[in-house]
Amino acid sequence: MMNLAPHARVPTLVVMTVVAATTVSAAQAPSVAPAPAVASPSRAPLPDMQRVAAALGVTCGYCHAGRGGSADAAVTSTGKPRLAVAREMIDMTAALNTSIQAATGKPANENVAVQCVTCHRGVSIPRPLTDILLQTALRQGPDAAVTQYREIRDRHYGRQAYDFGEETILNAVRRLSAARPEAAVALAQLNLEFFPKSVNTLVALAIAQSRDSDEAAIATLKRALEIEPENGELKGRLFQLEEVVARRNRVGAPR
Repeated sequence: MMNLAPHARVPTLVVMTVVAATTVSAAQAPSVAPAPAVASPSRAPLPDMQRVAAALGVTCGYCHAGRGGSADAAVTSTGKPRLAVAREMIDMTAALNTSIQAATGKPANENVAVQCVTCHRGVSIPRPLTDILLQTALRQGPDAAVTQYREIRDRHYGRQAYDFGEETILNAVRRLSAARPEAAVALAQLNLEFFPKSVNTLVALAIAQSRDSDEAAIATLKRALEIEPENGELKGRLFQLEEVVARRNRVGAPR
């Protein structure tokens, strides 16, 4: 049998030795747990998109370009994609429900859940009707605000989108009375179309009218007293205004 030269056997012995040493070292080395995976930010699961669209009173194209809408229509007035806004609002809603559960200590099925419809109630931008009328009256004038109210009422009355109660317009009247009395008068008269016996509206109307005409305010207060003849506040307001007019007439001073 042929003997291999020493230099031919060395590499094999070296390799065997290294492999053996490596095997022993691996067996003796302590096990190291793999590094934990970095958790990605939790995202709320998507709700039923049909329910979301119904809550906002929109169709899919409101957020999704190409689904009945255009790319231009699927962004906000600031240029932010509506789809991104919707995703953030869904996350916000989930966070609110988590906070409610933590605050009450009740299980999720016993809490009243916050949903898109909780705020939106059938409109894409859920602003109180009082604020809408105020903004329009200040920017475009009282006639525009009156027209806007009629249009919104025709479209949404009987639904849950807006509050069409007596106080909605009345609150706008009160806030406009000092700075924009002509707008307050127009909106108060509008409110009286729907609530003709609203004494509070008549008082607010009289206050706005007194900025320009005490006589008109007196007539309005008398109208209110016909509805509530025993109302002491009305009697006091009427007495004060009549005294102002009588004093002015006695001295002949201009208003």
